Amino acid sequence: MNITDISGTTTLSNGVKMPYLGLGVYKAEGGQEVITAIHDALDAGYRHIDTAAYYYNEEGVGKAIQSASIPREEIFVTTKIWFSRQRYEDTFKAFDESMEKLGLDYLDLYLIHWPHPDFYLEAWKAMEELYKAGRIRAIGLCNSLQHHIQKIIDLGQTVPMVNQMEFHPNLVQQDLLDFCKKNQIQYEAWSPLKRGALFNDPLLLELAHKYNKNVAQIIIRWDLQKGVVTIPKSTKKERIISNADVFDFHLSDEDVKKIDSLDSNDRTGAHPDHFLEYFAKKGIK
Repeated sequence: MNITDISGTTTLSNGVKMPYLGLGVYKAEGGQEVITAIHDALDAGYRHIDTAAYYYNEEGVGKAIQSASIPREEIFVTTKIWFSRQRYEDTFKAFDESMEKLGLDYLDLYLIHWPHPDFYLEAWKAMEELYKAGRIRAIGLCNSLQHHIQKIIDLGQTVPMVNQMEFHPNLVQQDLLDFCKKNQIQYEAWSPLKRGALFNDPLLLELAHKYNKNVAQIIIRWDLQKGVVTIPKSTKKERIISNADVFDFHLSDEDVKKIDSLDSNDRTGAHPDHFLEYFAKKGIK
């Protein structure tokens, strides 16, 4: 990944260019809040917006894109299919519902949000058809470990172009990152800032002082130097702007390794192999 500025991209295995910094809109309210956040992000130079059916704000995301001064073709839009909609026929319906809410003619990236152990291969087959029909420019996965990805690779049709994972200094999963790189699957980070839990980490505070940056900027820069697309979420204009202020410094290789050493395999979300039980306890279907 050649890191240049906020307009920089990484090239997916099928040649599609994906901006390596984007705005995540998880928990952003679907009305004016998400619209304002996206307009603020676009004004700041972002060209990548990441939503999901489960976020219940696709309609607001669509309105923001349609009312923006930036042409649609310059904005990379991602949404995701929820685990309860991953049967073959239902995948088509879920996709159409998302597209209607977004008000878009095509989607840049469609992801399986959490791979339902019984149905995600069905969803993948449907997504391949949507991809081949030109309705989606790229398809991929979220929260998928090597065994999930390998099953798709073994189908012998389309290798996922992206795998979006919880990724931050306490959850590196270097083996999975290496596996994805070997198979030309772009790694992408959700919860890159660990929901603020890393902001008082002594090492990260030390590096923030060294580089005259804040901890969030250190982490986002680390993501990019690890070759990981990152989508920090915020609805606050000043934070959206601050999160993109990461292109005027470079972490030394030694400092990247120091941040790597914070890995403790600690998750804020569900483990991909146990998410059904995790969500069931929370009453999420």
